[in-house]
This record gives sequence, structure tokens and C-alpha cells, in this order.
Amino acid sequence: MDNEPNQESSRMQRRNEQRPSNHGGGHHRRFHPWRWFWGIIIVLILAIVGFGAMAYHNINSASNKAYKSAGISKARDTNTVLKDKKPISIMFLGTDTGALGRTYKGRTDTIMIATINPQTKKMLLVSLPRDTMTDIAGYPQDSPAKINAAYAYGGVGTTIKTVQNLLNIPIDYYAMLNMGGLEKAINEVGGVTVTSPLTFTYEGASFTKGQSQHMNGATALKFSRMRYDDPQNDYGRQTRQRLVVQALFRKSVSVQTVLNPSFLNSIASESQTDLTSSDLVKLAASYRSATKNMTTDHMQGQGQMINGQSFEVVSSTEKQRVTNEIRKSLDLSAKQDQ
Repeated sequence: MDNEPNQESSRMQRRNEQRPSNHGGGHHRRFHPWRWFWGIIIVLILAIVGFGAMAYHNINSASNKAYKSAGISKARDTNTVLKDKKPISIMFLGTDTGALGRTYKGRTDTIMIATINPQTKKMLLVSLPRDTMTDIAGYPQDSPAKINAAYAYGGVGTTIKTVQNLLNIPIDYYAMLNMGGLEKAINEVGGVTVTSPLTFTYEGASFTKGQSQHMNGATALKFSRMRYDDPQNDYGRQTRQRLVVQALFRKSVSVQTVLNPSFLNSIASESQTDLTSSDLVKLAASYRSATKNMTTDHMQGQGQMINGQSFEVVSSTEKQRVTNEIRKSLDLSAKQDQ
């Protein structure tokens, strides 16, 4: 017990070193419009899946530019998974860089698990709250911490291990996009049209409940950025983020967009993934039907202040529900979450 103050001081010092000095104050007060940037990567993958070989020639150089290994041994042999046309999982990440003047490494404040099952012809997307309290894989001295800190501690590989440990699920691939890519992608497709679920004004932009509005990239960021005036707080913001993602998906998955090098390069220059061109071709050949039946979910936590920080504390029952849902979508037997 006597060592706890020193341990906490060391932990906070390490976190402060990883956070830029021009973003002082509690992390829970920062705005994060890019929590849904996984949607842009989904657009890229589903576009390829939807148009197969026709799109492959245009995305080959873009995917090569974006490729980066996760640097860890995977829980499953991904080559075998794709070859045998088994359900796959992809972790989508969004980082706080590339827009609003941010150029530092940052945290992954979007963490989303996608599963694609070619047998059931279903796709599932499950978002994890960025402030989920968990142990960071490989960093016991800094745990528990917010799950979005895993990337700051050890990169993509640590994030994958942390999520796998939290939910007892395999992560086959990852795809990550920084916040600069979203605005570019929306502008490249000529903007998106979204119906707001509530009336509010944010950073000079106004939105009316039940009214459809055409938004460019900057306006879409504002639409998804507001948090504290939403009755559902961050979970309400996630709803608005999903609305924008769905609108972008409808605009993006078209022959004109998939064949547009400018659009693809706008994504590739702001992203990285360990999906190769060959992997994407296999997805196009065997997984396209599953993308037509997409459902979404999120892991629900309860806000708590612990040692001066705000966390989302997820009950064992809720974690088990999400574990069961993801494992079932992967055709895996049920297991207890960690």
C-alpha cells in the first residue's frame, strides 16, 4: 500500500510525457470528432469488395502505400482464414492527427471491431468506448488505463493485444485512419447528406432535428464533434457519427468513386493497414455478399471518476455480451471474457 502514491505518480508522469503540452487539462474534456474514422476504411474495403477486379487496378498502389505490419504474431493464421473463406475480424482505428493542427502520435479514440461472415452473409460493427477502463497489454505498471492509450504506449500491436485480452476474441487485421483523411474523403465525393436527430449549433454550424442537410467535410466534422449538449452525451455523438459514415458509404461505393484515384489517394495518404492487395482481392472474391447485411452495436459502459480521471467502466455482464456477439459472428465457440 505504501508504494501506491509513487506508482500513481510514475503512471501519470508517463501519460503526461505521451500527451503534447498544448493540450493540457483532463483528457475527458477533449473533443474527438474522429471517433468514427473507421468508416472511411470500411468504405475503401467495401468498395473493393463490391467492385472486385475493376477496382483492384486503381487501389493496388494506394493499398501498397498504406500497408504496414502490426508487428505482432496474430492469434490466428490469417492466410488460412481467408483461403478457407472463414469469417474474419478487422479492427478499425482512428487517431487524433492530421487535422485541427494536430500532428503528434496521439491516441486511438476510435476503436471498432468489424466481423465479416461469408457463410451467414452478415457483417457486424461493434464500437468500444475510448475511455474504457482496462489493462494495457505489456504495460502492467501503467494499468488500468483508458483503452485508447494502448496505441500511445505500444502502437497498433499493443492495441490489438489489449482488445483481444479484454474481449477474448481474435483480431485478424487492422485498418487505421487519422482525422485528416475524413474531411478529404467527404469533400472528394461532393459532400454527404444527413438528417440530424436533434437541434443544435456548434462552432458556427446549425443543425435541425428531422431536417436533411448537405454537408461538406468541415461541416460533417462539426456535426459529429458536439458532445456535451447531447442528452445522450458521447453515445449520442456516436449515433451522429454512424449517420455520417452511412451517408459517406452510400456516396462512396460507386463506380465513379472507386475508379477515382484522387479519392483513393486521399484515404491511402492518411491511413495504414496490414491488409495487402492480395487480401483485398480475396475479400472481393468471397466476402462481398456479407457486406450487404450490416448491423452495428456498441459496448456500453458507466462513467466513473477514478484517481482524478473519467473512465467508462464496463460490467462483466456487458463485456460477456459483446464477447459472445463477436465470437458468434466469427463462428467461434463461446468463451468467458478475460
